[in-house]
Amino acid sequence: MRKGFIIVTFLFSVFGFSQVKSKDSMDTYKKRVLESTELDFLVSYYTQDGNHASVTGGIGDEHLTDITPTIVVAIPMNADDVLTVDAGISAYTSASSSNLDPFDASGASAGGYDDDDDEGNGGNNNTVNPMGSPWVASSGASAQDIWGGVNVSYSHSSDDRNSIWSVNAAFATEYDYISTGFGGGYTKLFNEKNTELSIKGQVYLDAWQPRYPTEIDSYIEAGESLNNGFFNGVDILDQNGSVINKNGVNVWSPFNTALITDKARNSYTLSLGFSQILSKHAQFSIFLDVVQQKGWLANPMQRVYFADRANYYVGNASSIPSYTSRNNKDVFHLADDIERLPDSRFKIPIGARFNYYINEVVSLRTYYRYYFDDWGVNSHTLSLELPIKLSQGKFTLYPTYRFYNQTAADYFAPYETHISASEFYTSDYDLSKFNSNQYGLGLRYTDIFTKFKIFNLGLKSFDLKYSSYNRSDGLKAGIISTGFKFILD
Repeated sequence: MRKGFIIVTFLFSVFGFSQVKSKDSMDTYKKRVLESTELDFLVSYYTQDGNHASVTGGIGDEHLTDITPTIVVAIPMNADDVLTVDAGISAYTSASSSNLDPFDASGASAGGYDDDDDEGNGGNNNTVNPMGSPWVASSGASAQDIWGGVNVSYSHSSDDRNSIWSVNAAFATEYDYISTGFGGGYTKLFNEKNTELSIKGQVYLDAWQPRYPTEIDSYIEAGESLNNGFFNGVDILDQNGSVINKNGVNVWSPFNTALITDKARNSYTLSLGFSQILSKHAQFSIFLDVVQQKGWLANPMQRVYFADRANYYVGNASSIPSYTSRNNKDVFHLADDIERLPDSRFKIPIGARFNYYINEVVSLRTYYRYYFDDWGVNSHTLSLELPIKLSQGKFTLYPTYRFYNQTAADYFAPYETHISASEFYTSDYDLSKFNSNQYGLGLRYTDIFTKFKIFNLGLKSFDLKYSSYNRSDGLKAGIISTGFKFILD
């Protein structure tokens, strides 16, 4: 997939370059929106650790790594029009996602039945008593994945450069999800370009390719029998560690066997923006987004456990008392249900930016956003950036800080505290109450004359940044990112 993106980008670049050359004689009377083709090569590496894995019901290992290379090419089609292609991949490994099937033979189960949760599973197991744990990563199909996406946009500027029209189309896919999007926007500049108004609309028509927790999926495919499929020959334990009689009265079964029927997950966004240059030193802008989501908005991979239902396990009985501890390496709590949430969500973020040029060396960039939705989440975001120019302006050092806090969604509760009488429920800590702090430090190199060359590419800028993220629920993360901007001569 990555080779395909690079080839497409290269072809667009060559085409755009030829267009620039062929139309120079006709467009000399006005300044071009983009003088030459620009290429951005971006890559980031992200890692995190935590104790509230969502796939295992709000407890478990959240270790995750992700590397994301991206290519962005902006091509001047003529003096007024610019075509931009943004293509990238995201390759990740996730301890949480891996435990969609915690009993994978090559992972935590160490010899149990291998069920990668593919459609059509439900064969007989090879050994008894497979083992798993929310604290041990398995290695089934969901342990790692590659997200791939491409976004193509086209913009047209009026002769006086006071009006800009744009359209875009996007496509992305990963293990259990496909996303298709399109949109358009209009920007108008007034007051000698000191005032700017913008409006943009975006639609995403997404679809699940759902994967479910192994125990629920197998139970349904086996005709709701504990004597077939994955559970054939596998001991199920009660809270005391005793093996249950599968043909008895008190046995494990999912609370709700209804799975996804409508696989759609659609989003509709209207964005409004206003920007004003206040003086030679100050600029202010505000924005408002109105977002409506429809469809299956819960994640079918994520388990939920109820306080008013009996607990059942597979694995080592002696580890049940320490189930919520990292000391548990070999027993797994069978799910009561998957996450269930309303089929609509209405979201409104509103925010502002204020940038101030202090002097030739130091500037200040500020950002604030307030967010609320009809799920009960309210949040505040505040960020600060202080660019400091070094070495005659070619290098810029920029420390950053970001603070965030939010209230919990109405449907959130921790592991094994939900009540089965509830209509909606989740134990995903992204919907819990928390606050976070993020500290970053970046270094940017800029050469407007692009003196450094690689073949026909002149280096316009280079950016390197590291950020450290800490959340009040124990999640810790770090990300390092770098980017190169080249001009095609």
